[in-house]
Order: sequence, then C-alpha cells, then structure tokens
Amino acid sequence: MSIEKTTEPPAPVAVTKTAAPGGGGPPRPQKEGQVLNAFSHGILVVWAVMVVLPLLWAVMTSFKDDGAIFGSPWSLPDKLHFDNWSRAWTEANMSDYFLNTVLVVGGSLIGTLALGSMAAYVLARFDFPGNRFIYYLFVGGMSFPIMLALVPLFYVVNNMGLLNTIHGLILVYIAYSLPFTVFFLTAFFRTLPSSVAEAAFVDGASHSRTFFQVMLPMAKPGLISVGIFNFLGQWNQYMLPTVLNTDPDKRVLTQGLVQLAVSQGYKGDWSGLFAGLVMAMLPVLAAYIVFQRQVVQGLTAGALK
Repeated sequence: MSIEKTTEPPAPVAVTKTAAPGGGGPPRPQKEGQVLNAFSHGILVVWAVMVVLPLLWAVMTSFKDDGAIFGSPWSLPDKLHFDNWSRAWTEANMSDYFLNTVLVVGGSLIGTLALGSMAAYVLARFDFPGNRFIYYLFVGGMSFPIMLALVPLFYVVNNMGLLNTIHGLILVYIAYSLPFTVFFLTAFFRTLPSSVAEAAFVDGASHSRTFFQVMLPMAKPGLISVGIFNFLGQWNQYMLPTVLNTDPDKRVLTQGLVQLAVSQGYKGDWSGLFAGLVMAMLPVLAAYIVFQRQVVQGLTAGALK
C-alpha cells in the first residue's frame, strides 16, 4: 500500500518594496498629485472669493442709503431700501435703457446664431474652392481691434442711414460677433457624426432640411455655449453704442449707467447707481446659472468625441 504525500504550495512571501534613497519611491507620484490637487483647488477657491465677494457687496450696497454706504460700507444694511431700485428704474430711466438693451441684444443674438450656424455648417461639412480661405477670414476677424474700425464704421453706418437706430446697432453687433461664432461652431459641427446627415440624404431630405431638422438640434449644446458668450459681450458692450447711438431715447444699459453716474453732479445718488448696476448684472448671472450645464457640454463636446 503506497502512501502519497500531498505537498501544499508554499505560502506567498510578502514582498516589501524598499523606498528609494532619499525618501523617494512609488508613493512619490501620489504625493505629488495630492499636492498639485490641493494647490489647484486653493487657487480656485481664492479666485471664487475674488469674484463672488464684489458681486455680493454690490448687491448688499444696493439696499443701503447713501449715508450707510459711506458710514459703514462693509456692514449689512439696517433695513432693505427698495426705494433705491424703484428710483433707479423710474427716475433714472433704467426701464427704457433695459428695454432698448433687450431689443438690441435679442435681435443681434438671433441673427448671430442663425447666420453663424449656417456659415459654420457649410465650412465644416462641405469641401469647395476657397473653403479654408473663407474660414481664415473669419478667424482673422477675431484679431481685428474694434478701435481701428470705429471711425470708418461710423461713416459707413451714417451713409446707410442707420445711425442712432436700433436695427443699425443690431446689424453692427451681428457683424462684430460673427467671427467668433463661426470659429466656435465650425469646430463643433466637425465633431458631429456624419452618418446621421448621410442617412437623412438617403431618405430624400434636402440640404436645408437636413441642417434645420437634423444637424441644428444636434448642435444645441454648441449653440447655447456660443450664445452665452455672445450674450455676455453684447450685453456689456459700451464702445459701439457710444459711437453709433447718441440718441438719448435709444441708449442701452451701459450708456444709462454712465449717464446715471454723470448726471448727478455733486449730489451723487450712489444707492441708485448701485441698484442700477445690479439690475444690469442680474440678467447675465441668471442666463449663466440657467445654462451652465449646456455651456460645459458645448465646450467639452469636441474633447469627448
């Protein structure tokens, strides 16, 4: 009778990693990543504080009276002075300036997105002689300083009979915003799958129907992103309306805030001025808060393809 011996496998030996001389070794990249992560988060926190605190201070100051603004500028208001807002809205004509701004920015934003999306789609999807030349013309338009174009632009708008008009300012805003819009949307349309457009062509859809019913809805994140950027630039635009819009009845918000600060003379309605400043600031903040997710999606769409 033979007896078989079963040999058990040897127990695994724990291998200890020796640290490199000088305290280095495998944990070092992890520590470096943690330090870099903490440093970047610290920079972001400091930047957020630098941005948020002035905004909160302006909102808080808009509810104070003039005496409290200079007497205790950093303290909370003893009571909310809503009359500052009503005074700025009515007596300072901020309601008219706000309406003019909504008309100008709304019309120019629609025109910019419509024309820019069509031009960007053609440049991104179709190869034709002069494609790259036209594209680089739009790119070059972003590097052209608006200061150099003010004088000839004034005479061109004046000769066309569009000076001191809302629609004239809308056309200038569209021309001013098209280069960046075409540049942004051209790169975005290139990231969209071409198979969807090809399937639409196979089903008998025309180029226009494919663009408006298929490709444009797919480009919604990019349209919202570039729309937010254009909205910020057009809403805060001061130089163009100052040169091209000298009619007091057709001033926009930026001109109205300057007029509110200058017209007070030695009196200085600082509480009304801060209330008007917050009025001009709130639509921009509201638009970004509502569409912030779409803005991030539009900016990262090309990287996530």
